[in-house]
Amino acid sequence: MSNSYNALNLPPIEPQTKILVIEDDENIRENILEILIGQNLRAIGAKNGRLGIHLARKTIPDLIICDILMPELDGYDVLIELRKDPLTAVIPFIFLTALADRDHNRKGMELGADDYITKPCKPVELLKAIAIRLSKKTAITEVYTTALKQASQQLNKSLHYDSLTNLPNRLLLNEKFTQILNSLALNKRHSNSDRLLSILYLSLDRFNRIVEVLGHSQADKLLQSVAERLQTYSSNCHTIARLSTDEFAIIMVNNNQKKSLIDFVQKLLETLAKPIILEDNTEVLITASMGIYLYGGNDNELDKMLQLAHKAMNYVKQQGGNSFAFYQPTLKVTSSDRLSLETSLSYALERNEFEIYYQPKVSLKTGKIVGAEALLRWFHPEQGVISPLKFIPIAEETNLIIPLGERVLKTACQQTKLWHSGFPALQIAVNISGRQLSHSNFYSRIVQILKETDFPADYLELELTETALMENLEIAKDRLTVLKELGVQIAIDDFGTGYSSLSYLQQFPFDTLKIDKSFIHQLNKNTKTKTITSSIIQMGQELNLNLVAEGVETKTELDFLSQNNCDEIQGFLFSQPLSVKDFTNLLMSGKTLTLHQ
Repeated sequence: MSNSYNALNLPPIEPQTKILVIEDDENIRENILEILIGQNLRAIGAKNGRLGIHLARKTIPDLIICDILMPELDGYDVLIELRKDPLTAVIPFIFLTALADRDHNRKGMELGADDYITKPCKPVELLKAIAIRLSKKTAITEVYTTALKQASQQLNKSLHYDSLTNLPNRLLLNEKFTQILNSLALNKRHSNSDRLLSILYLSLDRFNRIVEVLGHSQADKLLQSVAERLQTYSSNCHTIARLSTDEFAIIMVNNNQKKSLIDFVQKLLETLAKPIILEDNTEVLITASMGIYLYGGNDNELDKMLQLAHKAMNYVKQQGGNSFAFYQPTLKVTSSDRLSLETSLSYALERNEFEIYYQPKVSLKTGKIVGAEALLRWFHPEQGVISPLKFIPIAEETNLIIPLGERVLKTACQQTKLWHSGFPALQIAVNISGRQLSHSNFYSRIVQILKETDFPADYLELELTETALMENLEIAKDRLTVLKELGVQIAIDDFGTGYSSLSYLQQFPFDTLKIDKSFIHQLNKNTKTKTITSSIIQMGQELNLNLVAEGVETKTELDFLSQNNCDEIQGFLFSQPLSVKDFTNLLMSGKTLTLHQ
């Protein structure tokens, strides 16, 4: 750097900093390039705007100096083009101009220029402007780098640690387990002493009941206290992790003495059983059940070992809890299918075992997809797909249908909002149970979900069965009426399978009537069914209801419904329920239903 530049006490410019000079006047361009090269900088020259854009994209310089008035493509156009490209959008940009007009300078700054230099300029002025811009760029880069590093650390923590208790989660537990196996294998090659590896599965007793009494907020604080007590034993354990709401796993490696393991477990259970005092001075007594699996040296799958330890833990619970048991192949866990399913269901939501599938609803006037019904699927990790006919009644009995139903509604609205970008008229139908409808905050939660997802109410349809409506007739009327005023569409589902349907249809603000598939499947077999179905369609038309036939599987069924002026159909004839990806592909394909008039 020159002495006159150094005397200004400005930030140094790193050697080999890459600077692009776009200037149509050859003498000025060469003069600037000579100054920059003299300062040990990498200087690149461009004689016009188009070449300058090309070189900027090719070389990605650290800074660009550009003349404003150039033939064909002026400096403003160059800046606009470079700001469009993500690779060049943030490069510091200095205008070089003979114009002293403030309006021109303002225009350049409004377009995103960082500075301007008036021609002719002295070398010191040029280098000063470059140094200041590069210094600011460095400062901004450092800020973003720090923020990115912090975000990366936070993301890594959220991926590996439970947010409530700060204990390792299942992902980190798996990583730790792999490290332990590798360490044990290495030690075995260099030592004759065996080490005992144990998997402990711990579950709090009566936790669901505690939640009902204390509420979720206090229950969370209780879980944090339990986690703190577990962490006091961390010096004796290799890893302690939270698996789900009230379930924890512990990996232990000790000196191959089962007695020391039993002593540890007994002390841990005694510690957990001591009263916990919450912030409001509420005293809570809690116990735990623990299952233990001893690693035999052959199994390397942690999930399998946790499953066996979990089986031993369930055995302890059935014996009254507050104890422990080692897994044995002969261990008999006398849980019925129903009890096992109920237990699995209580954790399925937070384990993200549910997925929403979407079955298209097709217009019989145009053959096009006009909407979809959101259908819940449970993918159990051991039993595979479990039918809604099995788990929905259990969810209603245990009140899990409330959070489960809200998850379905919110997810369906979010997804349909995304589809609206290409298919703005698509309607989404979501099933609502009687338990949901009777819940005190049913209306407020729907309003909140519509607001959170920014979803238009008139594209949401709530489907209710006759049975659900009849559970509490007056409440159902009031709540459906206010939802109707909000713009939400209301559908009567499985029509004809419940109570005296015809007598109360006019009591509710229905928009849609869905003909149950039991009628549709009998159309080819029973003349009376055809007459009843025709009557239902005619009655729906007189009540100005949209008519949807469910479970349409054959061409004959389709022809009958079309001839009788049914409005829409859904069923395997057009498409089975689809995952988000497959439904999106179906929409994009433009598939339509072939109709014969």
